[in-house]
Amino acid sequence: MEGVSIPLDAVEVPEAVRGLARGAGLTPVWRNELGGLTFRTDDGRYLKWSPRHPELDLGAEAERLGWAARHTPVPRVLEVGGDRTQAWLATAAIPGESAVAPRWIADPATAVRAVGVGLRALHDALPVDDCPFDWGVPGRIARAAVRGIRLPDALREPPPVDRLVVCHGDACCPNTLLGDDGAWIAHVDLGALGVADRWADIAVASMSTAWNYGPGWEDALIAAYGVEPDRARLAFYRDLWNAT
Repeated sequence: MEGVSIPLDAVEVPEAVRGLARGAGLTPVWRNELGGLTFRTDDGRYLKWSPRHPELDLGAEAERLGWAARHTPVPRVLEVGGDRTQAWLATAAIPGESAVAPRWIADPATAVRAVGVGLRALHDALPVDDCPFDWGVPGRIARAAVRGIRLPDALREPPPVDRLVVCHGDACCPNTLLGDDGAWIAHVDLGALGVADRWADIAVASMSTAWNYGPGWEDALIAAYGVEPDRARLAFYRDLWNAT
């Protein structure tokens, strides 16, 4: 996943996170390019913190998690809040590891298959007709415009929809959790979840294999999902992702 990293150097813990921890030990586990941080506590929670930013809406993520939890394994929301300058979200930990944990980086065949199978399971489980959230192309273009991003005309005309599903919205490999047996067990980071063509997710998930495991795994993920590669849709949705 581009733009994010596992913090390896010293991380300053925001005061709001210390308050949420309530004395529990904190381990930084993720940092993104927009300044957002995620910590694991030693009492079984994950604490997400971010500065206020148009692309980081932890309240929206909490709302989506609450909806998705009725249909598929996702983190249980414990607390959500914020003020003028920052926001935070606490969730219960799910046993398992990210698909980019060191053991799975060393076994990309297992990890890539699990991500593909898990993404198909997510799409099959979430009911489109009941979903109040949108991740379609017009909405994404409109939200990009609010941030001052104007897209080329070629990205304003998406391919015909193949299959509408409730997309993850950030289906990069790190956001699938795996069990000890190498099977997917849950999804995390659903802040952009919404209805869209399934290729919007497939394109990003398969593209992210190169970032995390090296070249040559994109089609393996698509095969694990259970479809043949659609090169036109893959190209469009990857370009849209990179542009927005």
